[in-house]
Amino acid sequence: MVYYDKNGIVIRDLQQSDAQIITDEEIAQGWDATVDKYEKRLKHQAEGKAVALAAEWNGSIAGYVNVYPDAKCGAYADRGYAEIVDFGVLEKYRCRGIGSKLMDIAEQIAFSYSDVVYLGVGLHSGYGSAQRMYVKRGYIPDGSGVWYKDQICEPYCDCCNDDDLVLYLSKHKSESVFSGSESE
Repeated sequence: MVYYDKNGIVIRDLQQSDAQIITDEEIAQGWDATVDKYEKRLKHQAEGKAVALAAEWNGSIAGYVNVYPDAKCGAYADRGYAEIVDFGVLEKYRCRGIGSKLMDIAEQIAFSYSDVVYLGVGLHSGYGSAQRMYVKRGYIPDGSGVWYKDQICEPYCDCCNDDDLVLYLSKHKSESVFSGSESE
């Protein structure tokens, strides 16, 4: 399914052929990537557990994001809230509006399932641009503190500033402002 197609940006369902392309591109930019992550998202999509999206820029895969309508982990697990998971735009395609449009579509899908959408964002510097973007989009911390390896990180306990150290943020549908207009 195609959700958006304008000005060189296409947002559509993730396809099997995208998994290896994204993995290869992430490895080329120095990330520790495996195809397993994308194959898992495709499996969840096929099972109806998730909506897995891909973004294209002028015909090339540029990014991805996933929406879990009834998330089973994280700060809002099993409360009927939608979670946005694993958002990314490949470095060579950044600063073109792709990430904003990808998040617009992900939020529209998430809000069709629940009035609250949430996400976890990593705390190391590699997540800096995502942290700023989520704040600009109206996400606020959920108040549970920092999580590590899918558990609340208790005060003064040991953890590692890796991809598993996250802060959960949420946004209510009434606070949502999409960057595009309804006619797009």
